Formats: sequence, structure tokens, C-alpha cells
Amino acid sequence: QVHLVESGGGSVQAGGSLRLSCVASGSVSSRYCMGWFHQAPGNKRVQIADIDSDGTPRYVDSVKGRFTISRDNAKKTLYLQMNSLKPEDTGVYYCAADSWTCQFDCDSGSYCSDRGTQVTVSS
Repeated sequence: QVHLVESGGGSVQAGGSLRLSCVASGSVSSRYCMGWFHQAPGNKRVQIADIDSDGTPRYVDSVKGRFTISRDNAKKTLYLQMNSLKPEDTGVYYCAADSWTCQFDCDSGSYCSDRGTQVTVSS
């Protein structure tokens, strides 16, 4: 059983920064790929960043240069440093993990959090 719990969200003004954390429990190990989803109000979840077992990060274009994903395997913790925040970054952020792929599928095989952490960026 895998349990993922996010924290670190909040309300900031545009241009500000936040650091999200996701603590994993259960069978998640350093060989898992882990990542972050963003769900804007009224939209579906979109995968925005992931980091594989070698520590190689990937980002969607909209967050490249502003967000940094990292992991601490000893603490089973995933991070997302978010800088230069924009109002369009507003939404709920969820983390995910998968032992086979970095293309997470929350409906089939990937472990995905249902709780999330709210980020609100005001202009």
C-alpha cells in the first residue's frame, strides 16, 4: 500500500514562491518515478513535472525555468520549488508515483494522491 501526502500550498502574489512537499509511505522506493500534477479550477489534472530513479527531471513548457522538482530518497519525500508564480499556476497540486513509468496513469497502475495541496496566486 502506498500513501502520498502533500503539503506546502498557500496564497501568494504573482512573482512569489512556494515549496511543495510530498511524503510517501509504503512500498515507494528510490527506483520509483515520482511527479506532480496540477489541476486548475474547472480543468482536469495535468502532469507538469516528474523525476525518475536517476534523478533526471522533466517539465512541461509552461513551468520550465520557474519550477524545480527534486527528491530526497532517504526521507521518501518529493519536492516542487515554484518560483515566479503566475495567476495561472493557481489550483490543486497532487503528487504521484510509479515503479514502471513516468507517464502516470492514475486510473491504471500509478499511485496518485487524492488530497492535494491548494495554491492560489493573486495578480
